[in-house]
Amino acid sequence: MASSSNLVLIPARMASTRLPGKVLAEIGGLPMVVQVAKRAAEADIGRVVVATDSAEVEEAVKNAGFDVIMTRSDHASGSDRIFEALQAIDPEGEIDVVVNIQGDLPTIEPDVIRAALLPLETPEVDIATLAVAITDDEEKTNPNVTKVVGSPMRQNRLRALYFTRATAPYGDGPLYHHIGLYAYRRDALSRFVRLEPSTLEKRESLEQLRALEAGMRIDVAVVDSVPLGVDTPADLERARQMLAE
Repeated sequence: MASSSNLVLIPARMASTRLPGKVLAEIGGLPMVVQVAKRAAEADIGRVVVATDSAEVEEAVKNAGFDVIMTRSDHASGSDRIFEALQAIDPEGEIDVVVNIQGDLPTIEPDVIRAALLPLETPEVDIATLAVAITDDEEKTNPNVTKVVGSPMRQNRLRALYFTRATAPYGDGPLYHHIGLYAYRRDALSRFVRLEPSTLEKRESLEQLRALEAGMRIDVAVVDSVPLGVDTPADLERARQMLAE
């Protein structure tokens, strides 16, 4: 899967509402964002670059031997940040696919990262992402757990019809926990960041709905586990324990 036409970008900001500076929190002897970069490098799908607006993050990433690029501090979203980084890294347009991995996923498995590329084997797919079948009943009604409603295409593959914080779809059958890791075709990312925030995006506070409302196709690879996102001190301790094990 490794290709010079793939680029893995990790947006990393020091500002965080619930856990400020979390991307530099120590986990397993390294800053969290460096652990994410290590997992991305282990996935071996393309060059890995951290995109940040912080000199502290830039220094930490460089000291760990990874590539980093500085971006503006006024971006509204991670997708805007990675698009700025893409243009700076590859002004010639040689990169075809951009994989966006959040900088707070230190325990993400390389196989999960690789799975995000699989839906792009279908030429009609603009954006690929991931989901896991929900097994915990509490998650089904938790608005902090985003669900993807999709039409099955084949085993472990869905075509996304909607993303929601509600419990959906109704009736018998699996519900899917969306994982916010995306693989964009370059043209799709360029189009996406130029779109205005959409009605449903603002209502659900889910940026990916902007793409669906604009008629873009998002396909979903179903994987086996949800990577731990570090949002609280408790999450941070859990991540430390997981990597220690």
